[in-house]
Amino acid sequence: MSRTERTVDVLVVGAGPAGLAAAARLAAAGAGRVEVLEREQQPGGIPRHSHHRGFGPRHQPLDGPRFAGRLVDAAVAAGCVLRTGVTATGWAGPRTLDTTGPQGLERITARAVVLATGARERPRSARLIPGTRPAGVLTTGELLQTVRLHGGRVGGRAVVVGSEPVALHAVRTLRRAGAQVVALVTEAPCAPVQSPRHRVPVITDTAVAELTGRGRLAGVRLRDRDGGSTHLDCDTVVLTGDWIPDHELARLGGTALDPGTRGPAVDTAFRTSLPGVFAVGNLLHGGEPGAIAAAEGRSAATHVLRRLAGARPWRHGQVPLAVERPLLWIAPNRVHPDGPPPMEERFTLRTAERIARPVLLVSQDGRELDRQHLPRTALPGRAVHLRAGWIARADPEGGPVRVGVMSDSRQPGAGAARILTV
Repeated sequence: MSRTERTVDVLVVGAGPAGLAAAARLAAAGAGRVEVLEREQQPGGIPRHSHHRGFGPRHQPLDGPRFAGRLVDAAVAAGCVLRTGVTATGWAGPRTLDTTGPQGLERITARAVVLATGARERPRSARLIPGTRPAGVLTTGELLQTVRLHGGRVGGRAVVVGSEPVALHAVRTLRRAGAQVVALVTEAPCAPVQSPRHRVPVITDTAVAELTGRGRLAGVRLRDRDGGSTHLDCDTVVLTGDWIPDHELARLGGTALDPGTRGPAVDTAFRTSLPGVFAVGNLLHGGEPGAIAAAEGRSAATHVLRRLAGARPWRHGQVPLAVERPLLWIAPNRVHPDGPPPMEERFTLRTAERIARPVLLVSQDGRELDRQHLPRTALPGRAVHLRAGWIARADPEGGPVRVGVMSDSRQPGAGAARILTV
């Protein structure tokens, strides 16, 4: 079957917060034809079926659907062409994508491509949880779609697995659907922060060792760090967090991936290793709030406009950034070779441990570049941020820039299982 070939100025793949925000700013700035492709039938990404508040600016928190709706309205008002039900299936050139959708097969070439394909939670199979294969095992996304989008029902007794804020959203959704939340189980040594009105038993330092039941889930077997085992009766388990960037399209194009984030390696201009191809949002790191993803999209648009205006030849950041334990990853993870970014830009990091009074240390070849005291305790599953003003002090011809962390009071990550109510 033949493909229809055409060209656009900017092709954005993904109509979540990052893609929509980037597209709106590009179109409003006169970037030409800005086209957004979304494989779902409705734009907006995960927020459109996340009905809890907390999206948008802190002074004006919105629920997910309203937040997504405002982003869609802004993109359309700016002049973007928004196409849903269209999937990018592969690459036919450096900035040429093959797509399939209601109009059939197409081959679209753009002056710049922005990848904003987001992230997904690892399903049960990827987490290698042994046991039978009963119904009633969901990710948070599947839970939200079942309850919020399709009005479906879940079981009566549920266990939530995870330590990130999304685990608490799963608890609230289950309760609104009429289910009793038996426990929230996490391998982390500390429980997620929760408001008093949503009390739920939390079991820390504990992993799911087995799922039991045939036909329908009957329970989960848990194992703590000391090897102790217990069984919880339940008919539903929700696996939350453990995000992985949805990087298949980027990988098919030959984009270099960062081993820490598992998303495309990008510099502080959000440029990938492919000339003319940018990457933004949770494709870079997974699991950050919609407001952060949208802010990255708007920031990346500035650099896309420079590309369209004939900026210098493509030079992907040649100085990598590396993190030291207990930090897990940093994004962006390359230093922009053409000078420092605006002072308001920042890096996003995650930690594997709870760190009280954290201090981030930035160094290169044994030379300290910066030292930043963070305003609050760093917690697993929550982002911490590093301001980017130190970049001017980095040597573009030097070795990797390393980011470490120290604390006056670091909490140990090991210990026996603890049960508490938050």
